[in-house]
Amino acid sequence: PAGAVADPAGAVADPAGAVADPAGAVADPAGAVFAGRPVGLAVLARVRAVVDATGPHTVRTTRSQVAFRRARSFAWLWAPGRYLARPGAEVVLTIALGRHDPSPRFKEVTHPSPRHWIHHLEARDAAEIDDEVAAWLSEAWERAG
Repeated sequence: PAGAVADPAGAVADPAGAVADPAGAVADPAGAVFAGRPVGLAVLARVRAVVDATGPHTVRTTRSQVAFRRARSFAWLWAPGRYLARPGAEVVLTIALGRHDPSPRFKEVTHPSPRHWIHHLEARDAAEIDDEVAAWLSEAWERAG
């Protein structure tokens, strides 16, 4: 795909996070993070759609999270059940803003450095990724330039 980057093993990652191995098989490592978690998969699909509509970005996936990036990461999706005995939601969307947003929708807001506020939104349904969340993602995307 255009804008794709090959890793040392020969796999090719496109900006949306899909990976084709050298034989051409396609896997979705981002979806694998939420395998068996229907709400997590639905929230991932909705966040991907919002960020895809916002502008160019890349997706980096680890075993436990999906990061949306430009020059730096601006949003992450992760499953709190991997870390907490009684999570409040199946998936958390973490958004990096350059300011504190006082919305009561955020479970927690941290201020790890003078220019960054990290906002944690518990998502119980993909419908919670609404216009307000899309605006926060757009703001985060812009400053991650």
